[in-house]
Amino acid sequence: MIELTLPRLGESVTEARIIRWLKKPGDRVEADEPILEIATDKVDSEVPAPAAGILAEIRVQEGQTVPVGTVLAIIQSQAEVATSSAPQSIPAAAPLSPAASPTLTNGSSSPERIPARDGDRFYSPLVRTIAQKEGVTLQELATIPGTGSGGRVTKQDILDYIAKRQVSLPTPPPPASVPAAPAAPSTPPASIQEIIQYLQEHFILIPKKKFSYDNAQAVEMDRMRKIIAENMVYSKHIAPHVTSFVEADVTSLVLWREKVKDTFERKYGEKLTYTHVFVEILAQVLREYPQLNASVEGDRIYHKKDIHLGVAVALPDNNLIVPVVRHADRLNLAGIAAAVNDLSRRARAGQLKPDEISGGTYTLSNVGTFGSMMGTPVILQPQVGILATGVIRKKPIVLETPTGDTIAIRHVMVLSHSYDHRVIDGALGGAFVRRVADLLESWDLNRAI
Repeated sequence: MIELTLPRLGESVTEARIIRWLKKPGDRVEADEPILEIATDKVDSEVPAPAAGILAEIRVQEGQTVPVGTVLAIIQSQAEVATSSAPQSIPAAAPLSPAASPTLTNGSSSPERIPARDGDRFYSPLVRTIAQKEGVTLQELATIPGTGSGGRVTKQDILDYIAKRQVSLPTPPPPASVPAAPAAPSTPPASIQEIIQYLQEHFILIPKKKFSYDNAQAVEMDRMRKIIAENMVYSKHIAPHVTSFVEADVTSLVLWREKVKDTFERKYGEKLTYTHVFVEILAQVLREYPQLNASVEGDRIYHKKDIHLGVAVALPDNNLIVPVVRHADRLNLAGIAAAVNDLSRRARAGQLKPDEISGGTYTLSNVGTFGSMMGTPVILQPQVGILATGVIRKKPIVLETPTGDTIAIRHVMVLSHSYDHRVIDGALGGAFVRRVADLLESWDLNRAI
């Protein structure tokens, strides 16, 4: 028998949710044939069969969230099928009778472990600690109405439930005092959702009032939009954002691209866009300003030696995803164009792998693609900076010439640099974006491709 396990999906991905089984027990599968669809907090993907054979047993049902390494199904190999006289399913283990059920040496059963996620519900470390301490089962937790954000169970919700439950017990009721909050868990929150839940329970006042909306239609956020919303809220909570703006005269770049774009496409088979130039320049400036190629964890700053540039891509459903160009500083312009175009195409087709959208050290968002003059981008944690490039437009500006100032029509754009003010001050953040603008303005009109 061959075990189909949940594969490792990336350096920061520890679990996934089963979206849909593409095969059912008894179906024949071929090696590397997609057998189920899964979703992580980063991307949806398919899991292929490790070998050809018969899908004998499915162990994890649709909708369940399980950690990496979990056995999802059992496949009967071709050799086993050939030696079997008739196709047979794997016999299920006979259930133990209550008398035969294993117990601890002291005769008491072990407490049920409460997972961070159960279906669409998330439980914070504090709620899980209280539940395990008080013997509240996962089934009981599912029945508790949550008053937190998104219907999540808060500390007060579970304490109220425990107080009501104890009324029916034969033991004397506890003193009528406010229950003391249990000690904070020794391990840090395991996910963004848990961190937000913890902040909401302990530091942020959530209004209880519910608003009414006349003549409006309620639309449920899809899964990706929920993830984007949580990431943006988390980033704003953890990092004080400052944004510096610089206007750049990119006339030379515009004229150069118009001159070489057709030759570039014939030579390399890729369309040349302004985004490719922005990536090349950003990679160079990040080498000059390594403080921006960093991340923050607690009171430590980690300066990254590799430059992995995330490039925001808009999807057909109006959501956003950020694939990563790895070692962008080692690529020439043709290599950057090939990498960015490939990632963008596969992002819009839903074919990215989890590793291709993780590990970025800095992010570029080209808001000019949508006609925006400028933006105030939100930092993608745990990075410390993000650059938004606005639309390139013609406008009159003052030029200094040997014979005096003159007004000319030039191609101009605005660069918006958001950075984490915990570790990047205004002087450094401003100098960084000014350097990007200087390189754009000094673009060589005769540069060869």
